[in-house]
Amino acid sequence: MVLQEPAGAPSLSTAAGGVGDAAAEVQLSRLRWAVLLLFSSYSLCNAFQWIQYGSINNVFVRFYDVSAFAIDWLSMSYMLIYIPLLFPVAWLLDKRGLRLIALAGSALNAMGAWVKLGSLKPHLFPVTVLGQVICGLAQVFILGMPSRIASVWFGSHEVSTACSIAVFGNQLGIAAGFLVPPVLIPNVEDVEKLAYHISIMFFMTAGVASALFILVIIVFKEKPPNPPSRAQASIQSRPTAEYSYVQSILRLFRNANFLLLMVTYGLNVGCFYALSTLLNRMVIHHYPGEEVNAGRIGLTIVLSGMVGALISGIWLDKTKTYKQTTLVVYIMSLVGMIVYTFTLSLGHLWVVFVTAGLLGFFMTGYLPLGFEFAAELTYPESEGTSSGLLNVSAQIFGIAFTIGQGQIMDRFGTKAGNLLLCSVLFLGTVMTAFIKADLRRQQANLENEQT
Repeated sequence: MVLQEPAGAPSLSTAAGGVGDAAAEVQLSRLRWAVLLLFSSYSLCNAFQWIQYGSINNVFVRFYDVSAFAIDWLSMSYMLIYIPLLFPVAWLLDKRGLRLIALAGSALNAMGAWVKLGSLKPHLFPVTVLGQVICGLAQVFILGMPSRIASVWFGSHEVSTACSIAVFGNQLGIAAGFLVPPVLIPNVEDVEKLAYHISIMFFMTAGVASALFILVIIVFKEKPPNPPSRAQASIQSRPTAEYSYVQSILRLFRNANFLLLMVTYGLNVGCFYALSTLLNRMVIHHYPGEEVNAGRIGLTIVLSGMVGALISGIWLDKTKTYKQTTLVVYIMSLVGMIVYTFTLSLGHLWVVFVTAGLLGFFMTGYLPLGFEFAAELTYPESEGTSSGLLNVSAQIFGIAFTIGQGQIMDRFGTKAGNLLLCSVLFLGTVMTAFIKADLRRQQANLENEQT
């Protein structure tokens, strides 16, 4: 079940520089791909449940007889729940490891899906809120995992690609959340028919989530038998007593480059969250009756972003140009947002599809870049803690932008709301230019290779 890491990786059993005899030989486990695929799958399922209401906002508004803002909060609940729970979950990840976090995330995801099946009557909106809150809890155990799984299971030559694939699953879930609900749940007046179609979606989701939870119990392991990289071997050989979770967080907050990245990541991903949540309202405003195409536009944004994420991960593994790549992608996200803003109201849906695809390629493609750049800037701190702080920033800005853009759209129109996101992305681009490329993880790998 193991393969020797390529590029002439020496055994670390006699390496210097603090690794010493405690470090195991660097080897790659074939099981790493199964672990990555399984994580991506239940992350997909959780992301689908995040956006399944927002993608047909107007349908659920009529079914539950609530305001559009109440349905928006079903998406924003994910963001709100994450903020206070990041630190205890990140602490658990550091103390108890990947397997416990994977079990908790997949179990809560399945539980939330089953609770939603109890909300198939118009007066049962509080039950669907409860189900969504449980799924939001599951998300806390999911979002910080990609860079940690990549570092613990994958070699230095494939770690960025692995992180991109892990994020890829979450984005595929959002894509499914845009595509499937408009197809399964037609915009019909009959409440009983609506309840029937909604039940089909909820039953399918619960079944898939339960099957994935069972697979996590069977397949998901804590870590491979041997460390996959020199940097990971150095971390694993460090005595447990040397590590302090509180001191780790304090060190992160003293890292100026990481703080800049945390803010810029939050600005970019917060814009994506707001855009995803309000997309149905934007498209329906300019193209009435086009619920299905609104979902397809969301699908286009996410699918093009998945391609961008995969390409950026492969590019980083080959070039290690973290700062330059992040800055270019950020600039292109701004350009894409400007183009989308001024073409949405032209009256041609095909133009919206093209501009949305351009925007998604860069904005969504930025997600794994942020995780991997953070892992480089903060090594040897836990990847779960650094990526968790990035996600907290994204959730805070996501809530603020969703509420702010929604209010601006209601009063001044969709163009004014999108111009808010353009200004935010411009600010993020300027701040990104000031981040120094202090690639500590790459330096650790090079130093260990030399020894």
